[in-house]
Order: sequence, then structure tokens, then C-alpha cells
Amino acid sequence: MDRRDFLKVSAGAVAVAGLASAANAANAAPAKNSKEDKVSTVYFTKDLSAAGVLKLYEKVKQNISGKVAIKLHTGEPNGPNIIPREWDEALQKAIPNSTIVETNTLYQGGRYTTADHRKALEVNGFTKFTVVDIMDEDGETPIPVKDGYWLKELHVGKHMLNYDSMVVFTHFKGHAMGGFGGSMKNIAIGCAGGQIGKREVHMNTSDVNASADWIMGAKFMELMGDSAKATCDHFKGKMCFINVLRRMSVDCDCAGTSAAEPTCRDIGILASTDILAVDQASIDMVYKLPPKELKDLKERIESREGLHQLDAMEHHKMGSRKYKLVEVL
Repeated sequence: MDRRDFLKVSAGAVAVAGLASAANAANAAPAKNSKEDKVSTVYFTKDLSAAGVLKLYEKVKQNISGKVAIKLHTGEPNGPNIIPREWDEALQKAIPNSTIVETNTLYQGGRYTTADHRKALEVNGFTKFTVVDIMDEDGETPIPVKDGYWLKELHVGKHMLNYDSMVVFTHFKGHAMGGFGGSMKNIAIGCAGGQIGKREVHMNTSDVNASADWIMGAKFMELMGDSAKATCDHFKGKMCFINVLRRMSVDCDCAGTSAAEPTCRDIGILASTDILAVDQASIDMVYKLPPKELKDLKERIESREGLHQLDAMEHHKMGSRKYKLVEVL
């Protein structure tokens, strides 16, 4: 399946999965808090710049040590919405012994093979300042999924096991299958190996010879939850999460140059050591946008049952939906 077919499948499946629940979700508040929840801290800045990224990283870096993976979505060639490379470079320079990491894709686009992926990295400017570790370049290896909805193990890029900590640096935006792509999606899909791991998440099978359907709706959000939990458990809390709410198209950066132009304003940057809290805070900020700006992104999120990502993380006890927002000037 190439990228065009991937996007068609994603769009076509919406008629089957998601529209009914979107109607129910439309009048519901995104957050569902419990009095028993702990309150996590989420830092926020309106400073959309490399300096803004570094200010927030300083607030959440306490658990980061050893050999550090910086997980980005580096995007299809010439993608117009990816995080500016100057920001990526500044963050990497600020983190000793760090490497930007990625994995190959399951769909046949500009990052399907390692060779093509390296060409895309060059086009997108990464080779000017770093060497990106394509974690599944030398294959995939299973890690356990404890008490998963659907998965008992997840195949990740073998190189992920070479790292002690992970900084998840995410362009928050819409997504053709997930509804939205935040920190959870960045590791749930982005750490899964290109051929086996991504099949486990997208199709609930590890059989590379299987002719399986791409899963949509709530089950897909639960499969992403299983995958993200496996990676979080692997790093045992030595993680932090930064979401950039800028150029938030309804399309993921995997759409490349065909991504829809954003219809909502840029907001800022959010960071936390709690993956659920940072994605919840991102959704809450987006949902406060004026209805005219929010309309397209909200429709994309709810038609795919994207808010169920938050339910899945809460189910897996990956963090708290209750948070304290601290603005950093």
C-alpha cells in the first residue's frame, strides 16, 4: 500500500467507524477527571521558537539521563508543517549524548525503506546538523505489553533498546486514522517497527504475509494505547513529552505536501513528564479555539473517535487527565 492508498483507506473507513460516536462526543467535555486522580504539572509557553522549546525542556528534563533518544516525526519530503529543523537542532544540542530517532513506515511513501527514508531526511534538512538513527534499520524486536487491550507484545525498532531515556518531541496536529497526533501517537506508531510493529498496531497482526484490514475507530486507539504503554514501560519513567501546537493541519505530517492548510491559529508549546496530561492539555487548548477555527480539526478528531486515545491511556494508568497548567514566560 502506498501513501495515497493509505490516506484513501483512512478517509473511506470513517463512514464505517467513528461517525456515530462523534455525535455523542460533540457535546461532551474532552476531559473526564476523577477526584482520585493525581494532578500532574503541564508547562506552557506562547513562545513558538527554539528558545521556547528549551525553556520548557528545562522544566521536564529531571528524569532524562544516559543515552537519550529524541523521538521526532521527521515527515515526508518537503512537508510544510513539520517542526522547524532549527528547533530540532537546538533541542539536540541542549541534551548531552542524544540522538534523533525514527522508524520506517508501513505505507509505501518517502520513508518506506531505510534508503528512501535517508533521502527524505536530507530533503527535510536533517543531514545538515545530525545523523538520524532509523531504529528499525537492522530489524525489529519484541517488547512486552502488560495487560494490553489487544496486544501481548509489540515489535519496536531494535535500536530503541540502545537508549536509556526518551524525549518525545511532537508536532501536535490532526491525523487521518488517529483523529489527532500527539505524544501518544508519536511513540505508539513512531517506535513500532516499520513492517511488523506497525502491522501489530494498524492491523492487530504480526504476520507480514497476512492480507489484513487497517483498523479504525476505538479499537485503533486501544491498539495505539497498548503500543505506547509498551514503550513507556520499557523506559520506566525516564521520559518527557513536548507538544508543539503550531500549523495544526487536519492531516498528519505523513501526508507531506498534500496536507491540508491549517484553519486554526497557532497556540504554543506544552511539556510534561506525564504523557496523558500533556495530550489532554493539548486537546483542551485546541477545544477552546473559536468554533470557526476549531470546526475542521474537531471534525477530524471526533469522526475517528480520536478522543478515545485519552481513555486508552487512562485505562492503562499511563498518567493523569487532571493537571495544573503553569505558564512559562
